Amino acid sequence: MITFIIGIFILALGYIFYSRYIEKIFGPNNEPTPAHKYKDDVDFVPMSKNRNALIHLLNIAGMGPIIGAIQGILFGPIAFILIPLGCIFAGGVHDYFAGMLSVRNRGAQITGLINEYLGKNAFKIFMVIVAIMLLLLATVFVYTAGDLFAERFMGVKDFVITDPKVLGTYIVILLYFVMATLFPIDKIIGKFYPVLGIMLIIGTGFVLVGFMIKGVNLQNLNLSNFNIHPNHLPLIPMFFMTVSCGLLSGFHSTQATILSRTIDKEQDGRRIFYGMMCLESLIAIIWAAAAMDVYSLNLVPQNIIGTVNVVNIVANKFVPLNLAFLVTIAIIILPITSGDTALRGLRITIAEALNLEQKNILKRLVIVIPIVICVLGILIWAKTNANSFSLIWRYFTFFNQLIAIPTLCCAAIFLAKAKKNYFSALLPALFYIFITMSFIFIEKIGFNLPLKNAEIIGFAITIGAFIYLIKQIKK
Repeated sequence: MITFIIGIFILALGYIFYSRYIEKIFGPNNEPTPAHKYKDDVDFVPMSKNRNALIHLLNIAGMGPIIGAIQGILFGPIAFILIPLGCIFAGGVHDYFAGMLSVRNRGAQITGLINEYLGKNAFKIFMVIVAIMLLLLATVFVYTAGDLFAERFMGVKDFVITDPKVLGTYIVILLYFVMATLFPIDKIIGKFYPVLGIMLIIGTGFVLVGFMIKGVNLQNLNLSNFNIHPNHLPLIPMFFMTVSCGLLSGFHSTQATILSRTIDKEQDGRRIFYGMMCLESLIAIIWAAAAMDVYSLNLVPQNIIGTVNVVNIVANKFVPLNLAFLVTIAIIILPITSGDTALRGLRITIAEALNLEQKNILKRLVIVIPIVICVLGILIWAKTNANSFSLIWRYFTFFNQLIAIPTLCCAAIFLAKAKKNYFSALLPALFYIFITMSFIFIEKIGFNLPLKNAEIIGFAITIGAFIYLIKQIKK
């Protein structure tokens, strides 16, 4: 329990002090934000700080802080320390600069920022990567939310797409995604997300209260349990690829740039971008603790360890039966409210790249219809192939962390131009170059090399990237 408390303490101190340092070196000003300069009542709409904060929390908190946490805790109590440290020095920095650089660049999406700071070649590469990642994420979140809902409220156990209950649930969720993608941001997202955000916080709060009432069995970190993963996965790079949301997630850059078009003033950015990243990290730590408890008591069948099905077991363990469904609803909210904004972010990104204004709904439909067709195609394939979820999630994991690198590099270049401490962004960028390269060289979806070889190659690429980036910064 002590390690768990220390992790929360690290997170609190990081937000209080380090987030203020990051805000200081960015230097918020009093210039009108894009929400005011380019107001179109569709994507550019000024909203209050608290509303934006709750919207951003739901945008970024997909299934990552839950699935990542219940998988990451298999490495042991080291997760309670690495998650908050990663959030403070990498994830929070990443999210804050993604949002605030977008504010400074006319509400540009992450691909637009890459084009601005890293050049056209990087833009072309990451335009494809961002599109693939957002499509994969939206698809996974359609059937993740659908399966959770069908299991809890319809008694479904076999989630085949031919089951009318399952198919109907998927269709309803996808139709909602389309509506949230097409409608002005303040009509659906702006109205309902603050309420849903409060429900998410309450649902996680129920689990935390359950810790206090029923007790929780948590290990403390020591040399003997530094890495106790049952499948003997290496802590580096696998932990940092397994736990993304709550620690660092490239997907967040696609969401922060959506909110850059609704932020009222630059001084709101610390709470919205850095603060909500820290709150997501807290959610991940709580769910990691809950998962450790039910694992230690052998309440989870071997075949579903590390899967989303652990959610219902946790809810039943820590929350009274008549309230457990509220926890499930709170978790179902996560993939739905990230999947819809994933499609919205993809629409805006494509529109920006093609220079298509989005005030006219017909021009929005021109982009959205092909996107929905792609999602349906991936969904059908995913549900008719046994190992598709694992494959899609692994590719998403790689692309997700890969996209965080250029975001941090953009921040480093911005800070270097301003003659500020650019190492605050450059160092986490270099660390994740090493992590992502080591991962793709060790993984079966990549080069399937031995760990030592993968780490040597990853280190060599990182050194090369460091030399290149320093040269670019000096220019």
